[in-house]
Amino acid sequence: LRYRFLDRETAPFGLTFAAEAHAHRLDETTAERVRSFGTEFRLAFDRELVPNRVVAAFNLIYEPEWTRLVGSGVMERDTTAGAALALMAQLRPGFLLGGEARYLRKYEGTSLEELAGQAWFVGPTAYFQLSKRSRLTASWSVQAWGRPAGATASLDLVNFERHQARLVFGVNF
Repeated sequence: LRYRFLDRETAPFGLTFAAEAHAHRLDETTAERVRSFGTEFRLAFDRELVPNRVVAAFNLIYEPEWTRLVGSGVMERDTTAGAALALMAQLRPGFLLGGEARYLRKYEGTSLEELAGQAWFVGPTAYFQLSKRSRLTASWSVQAWGRPAGATASLDLVNFERHQARLVFGVNF
């Protein structure tokens, strides 16, 4: 679900609020049976730096998740919070290509109090305008730096993946 509060064509910048929900019956890492529910809230700002050519975007991210292990009934809560910055250039009408950097922090619980780890991701991103009402976005990021809480590792592979890929098809109505 996305709602555009400000359109960058009529305002100094674009402002969109997005909410996405997901549920899982198996743990992504261990394949244990779980009942997991999570949401992603995103506040997205965007602005054309060069009209019809270059767009910059800044996102604030908040992702709480609740997981109950089916066998034991143990409840786990965690949250990912962060910020992302992207810069894209229009190569031809309806096709933008660029790069993105995201800084994410993982917390135990939903109150952002106990830091579990942090990571910095970088990689390419693309936007395809399929029609006036539909779009496709694709991105791939590599963890360039990270650290679990209390460790000196150069990557946080405990709380985050080494690679993240995302493909989103969207329809406006």
